[in-house]
Amino acid sequence: MDNAQAGTPLPDAEHQLPDAEHHEGGFRPIAELIQASKDADNGQLAGGSQYGELVDQVRELMDRARLINPSDELAKEAIATLEQLNARLDAAVVDEWSSPSWTRTDLPARGNVTLPPYTVSEASRDGVTANLTFRTFHLGGNNAAHGGHIALAFDDLCGMAAAVNTREITRTASLTVDYRSITPLNTALTLRAWVERREGRKVYLRATLHDGERLCAEAHGLFIVLNPGQP
Repeated sequence: MDNAQAGTPLPDAEHQLPDAEHHEGGFRPIAELIQASKDADNGQLAGGSQYGELVDQVRELMDRARLINPSDELAKEAIATLEQLNARLDAAVVDEWSSPSWTRTDLPARGNVTLPPYTVSEASRDGVTANLTFRTFHLGGNNAAHGGHIALAFDDLCGMAAAVNTREITRTASLTVDYRSITPLNTALTLRAWVERREGRKVYLRATLHDGERLCAEAHGLFIVLNPGQP
């Protein structure tokens, strides 16, 4: 699998990430992620071959829902359609451990519609670099990305950087974001996250978000390595 196309890096997964015996608290066993990547390489895709297109269409719906000003007639029609669709989708709802949105590393942001879509271009113990686009759904105001969505992107990719660096599972203890300039929508951006240092279970990270050469935002965070059995 080409890392530039992957939502989550898995180079030499057995060496970069915890093995099946590693205790991972309340998180999904990493062995399942490794196996899902191998299955994908063999054409066995969790959620099926159309899952990525389904996620794309959901994102399109989210973009439109952010800005529509419908008539009562259109709203009623949309409500009826969505009610029928939700009823059909109920039959496919699974628990969080069985959802493909965590393992579809071939899709932007692992196929997770709650995250701004990104693809990872580089991942090593030195840091993670991702190409990221905030869509219309992520609008804050005046064609700029909402600060909360920016923080979400930092949180997710800092967590990835912590995992790749420490080869352990962490949770966010604190995350501080400084907004330096406007973050535009529907624009290819670059987010980089890396570990500055580790002190025992404490992992200190930095991250930056750029539009070309312009710094849009930066963050620093503290992530904690989980103890055995810690949720």
